[in-house]
Amino acid sequence: MPQDKYSAVWVSNSSISDFLNCPRLYYLRNVYKDPKTKHKVNIINPSLALGQTVHEVLESLSIIPTEDRFEKSLYQTYDEAWKKVSGKMGGFRNKDEEEEIKERGRKMLERVIANPGPILNKAIKISKDLPNYYLSLEENIILCGKIDWLEYLPDDTLHIIDFKTGKRDEKPNSLQLPIYFLLVENCQKRLVSKASYWYLDRDDEVTPMQLPDREEAFSKVFTVAKQVKTARLKGEFMCPKDGCFACSPFEAVISGEAEFVGVGGYNQDLYILNTHSNP
Repeated sequence: MPQDKYSAVWVSNSSISDFLNCPRLYYLRNVYKDPKTKHKVNIINPSLALGQTVHEVLESLSIIPTEDRFEKSLYQTYDEAWKKVSGKMGGFRNKDEEEEIKERGRKMLERVIANPGPILNKAIKISKDLPNYYLSLEENIILCGKIDWLEYLPDDTLHIIDFKTGKRDEKPNSLQLPIYFLLVENCQKRLVSKASYWYLDRDDEVTPMQLPDREEAFSKVFTVAKQVKTARLKGEFMCPKDGCFACSPFEAVISGEAEFVGVGGYNQDLYILNTHSNP
C-alpha cells in the first residue's frame, strides 16, 4: 500500500555519501535544524561554489534547442551565475582567491566550448523538478536526485553524463552511478545504455564508465537506505571516531565557531569556517 511521501525516508547520492562517511555528518547536514531559524545548515567553500556555478551553467544548456546552445556566451552566463557565490557567499577569503577559483571555472567552460561533444546532441530532462521514485513501498523509502546531463541517443536510449569539477577521480566503490542509473530508469520510459564522467578540469572528452547491473545497483543502494532509515528511527547518529574529519566542521558550526554568511538554496543557513582546504 502506498505510503505518505511526507512521512517517507528520502535518500539521495549526497545524503547516502554523508551517511557512509559518518552517520553524525549525515545527521548534522540532513536532519539537524538551527533552533532559531528552523533551517538546515551547510558549509560553503570555494570548491563547492565552483562546482555549483559550473554545473548551473552547463545544465541550463539542456533545455535549449541544440542549434542555439552556444548562441549566448557561456562566459556571460557564468559571470551572471557567479554573482550568487561571490565573496563570502562562496567561502572566499579575499578577491585574489576568488579570481583564481573563478578562472578555473572559465577554463572548464573554455574546454567545453572547444570540445562540446555530447553537449551538441539532443538531451532530455526528467519532468519532475526533483526526480524521485519509491525505492521501496514496504519500507517507505524514496530515492531522489538530479542528473547533470541525459544525452538522447539515436537508438532511443540514454547516456548519463556527470560533470566533475574537482581534481580527484570518483572512487571505484561510489554509489553515484548506481543511484543515477536507478533514478533514470525509474523516472522515465527510456533505458540507459551508457554512462560517463566528464572531468572538466583536465579532459576534453567524457570518460566512459561501466553500466551498473540493475539488481546489484538496487541491492547496494537499498542496503544503505535501510541503514539510514534505522538510524533515523532510533535517533542514533554516532561518529565512529568520536569526532572525525567529516563531521568536525559541522560540529564547529553548531557550537558557534563558524561565521554565518547568508541563506542559500533550499533555505540552508550557510557558514564558512576559520580555515578551509584548497579545492
